[in-house]
Amino acid sequence: MTTTERTVDQRRTLAHDAWATLPHGGHDRVLLQVQCGRSHHVAAVYDTPSGPVYAAPIRARSHGSQDRVDDQHGDHTIRHWYDLMTVEDSADDELPAWCDCGPRTLSRRAVLAWLAAHESRVVID
Repeated sequence: MTTTERTVDQRRTLAHDAWATLPHGGHDRVLLQVQCGRSHHVAAVYDTPSGPVYAAPIRARSHGSQDRVDDQHGDHTIRHWYDLMTVEDSADDELPAWCDCGPRTLSRRAVLAWLAAHESRVVID
């Protein structure tokens, strides 16, 4: 490992800290919105002082009408995955995400390509 490489935990901590400094949830700093074919929010990339930060909600399951999971009522905790989107940190390719359709995985290479192409909104299926 070279001295410029960061561990996944270091990268995620830096990304979360950078995202947390954005005013009002960073809505005015969105570089890229990723949505599913049903227009659900899947992920976003924000412009932060530390560079582009990927942010996505993650859950274990969807909560559609056929969901029969024995969860406590009202327990709709959504965690978030934050990661730096720099080329030098692109070793691991899978980025977890989630929408109302269920869990998803995005490709880091694809997200970097969308950013390089200056896409502002991408719809995936």
